[in-house]
Amino acid sequence: MIEFEDVTKVYPGGNTALENVNLHIDKGEFVFVLGHSGAGKSTFLKLILREEKATSGRVLIDGKDLGRMKEREVPYLRRRMGVVFQDFRLIPTMTVYDNVAFAMRVTNIAEDKIRKRVPYVLGLVGLAQKSDRLPEELSGGEQQRVALARALVHSPQLIIADEPTGNIDPELSLEMMELLSAINSVGITVVVVTHEHELAYRFSKRIITIDHGAVVGDAVNKQGVKG
Repeated sequence: MIEFEDVTKVYPGGNTALENVNLHIDKGEFVFVLGHSGAGKSTFLKLILREEKATSGRVLIDGKDLGRMKEREVPYLRRRMGVVFQDFRLIPTMTVYDNVAFAMRVTNIAEDKIRKRVPYVLGLVGLAQKSDRLPEELSGGEQQRVALARALVHSPQLIIADEPTGNIDPELSLEMMELLSAINSVGITVVVVTHEHELAYRFSKRIITIDHGAVVGDAVNKQGVKG
């Protein structure tokens, strides 16, 4: 589903963020992408989302070369993905329901479909009873689940979670990972980008490690550390 073929990204000014990266993530996989701040994780994400283009090499999603993609095609690419950002990016003046519905309304989905889909997705993340709350009335973990519901509402093939546990406590971090595992169990590809090694190694999942712009590790953590 995601392929990097000899990908190098050099920013203006000469900073090399990624160098000769080769990796393949299959449809239906659950993958942690680990690395410290500045390792190249953000650039990895930006290339997948087509916010940046590779300086050399190819980035492919479902076999489609993002470097050759026309600008008008980019929004359609992103609609097939669901992204959970570290800062949640919820609209503070909108209710939980409307924050999730907004992701459908901007793509001109009919209101009758929205009325069916949004409560269903809120139920999946355990927020069916809080659809009329504002973000400020929710805990950090609940806000994160709203962000996850919004990412799921378009039935994406791929969920990307960018430092999803950065603003919540360790217990809620595990809860979030278990939710993502449940989503993965129905065939959705999940990529979790994080600097939290301890969290990643609690799960028996594939771990790709990036350091100074290079892939320095790629293996399945077969054991999983029990909490």
